[in-house]
Amino acid sequence: VTAEEKPVYYFLGSSVTYGATNNGVSFVEKVAAALGVEYEKEAVSGTTLAQTNSSSYVDRLKNFPTDQAPEVLFVQLSTNDATNNVPMGSVSDSTDMEDFDVSTTIGAIEYIIAYAKKTWNCEVVFYTNPKYNNAQYKSLVEDLYQIQKKWGIGIVDFYNYKDMDPLSDETLASYMADAIHPNALGYRWMGEVFAEYLSK
Repeated sequence: VTAEEKPVYYFLGSSVTYGATNNGVSFVEKVAAALGVEYEKEAVSGTTLAQTNSSSYVDRLKNFPTDQAPEVLFVQLSTNDATNNVPMGSVSDSTDMEDFDVSTTIGAIEYIIAYAKKTWNCEVVFYTNPKYNNAQYKSLVEDLYQIQKKWGIGIVDFYNYKDMDPLSDETLASYMADAIHPNALGYRWMGEVFAEYLSK
């Protein structure tokens, strides 16, 4: 590896990854600047993990270069799947890409992990939204830990403040533009947490 070849990180997500409430700037840019890394951001607002249309995470995963392996593929645990009541599905016994039902959220998550391991053999890290009052999303966060047991993925869990200092409700409220989307302060906080996670 030559000195000018910086590690690259891939980010796959929807509006929170995009930075919808902050002029298209999210934690992604903060992390890249803090760590001095290259990144590719594949983020489209309103999209789901599950294949509900051609702009799903499963479809857009194919937009990343296959000949350049990222250090890490970061994937947003989308709130859109919960908001739109997409079928959750369940963790499968298989590790074969062809076996996953990508029309379900969990099937799509497993497909993305299998694709990343096969295509790039890279680390896969999912990250959750900060506290979002939705029973289906809460359940999805719990399922993510079942998926972690199976696949050994990383989880940056803003929902439960796992391995990070918890925020008071007041502080969290000041970091959010609305119930789902962080503001500039929120993205700065998320960027710091991500940079710390990666430096470990």
